[in-house]
Amino acid sequence: MSATDTIPQIDGFIHEPARLRVLALLSVLGRADFMYILHQVGLSRGNLSVQMARLEEAQMVSVEKELVDARPRTTYTLTTKGRKDLHAYKQAMVKIIDVLP
Repeated sequence: MSATDTIPQIDGFIHEPARLRVLALLSVLGRADFMYILHQVGLSRGNLSVQMARLEEAQMVSVEKELVDARPRTTYTLTTKGRKDLHAYKQAMVKIIDVLP
C-alpha cells in the first residue's frame, strides 16, 4: 500500500477557512453570540452571516435568537452533529499530517 492510499478524504465543507475558524471557536467555547464570533474570526458581518446560515443548514450549529435589553442577540451553539463532524475532520487531518515526510 502506498502513502497515497492511506490519505483520507477531508470534508471540504468544514475545510473552508471561515467555517473552520467558526467551528473551532465554538468547539472551545460551547456557545457564543454573533458579535463575539465576528470579532474573534475577523470576517465581515455579511460573510459571517452567510457562513453561519450554511452551518445552520448543515445542522452543525444551532441558533437562538432573543431580545436582551430590547436589542436582538443571536447565539450559536455547536450541535452534536457539528461536534462529531469536526472530530472526524480532525482525525482525517491528523492522518494526513502523519503521512507527510
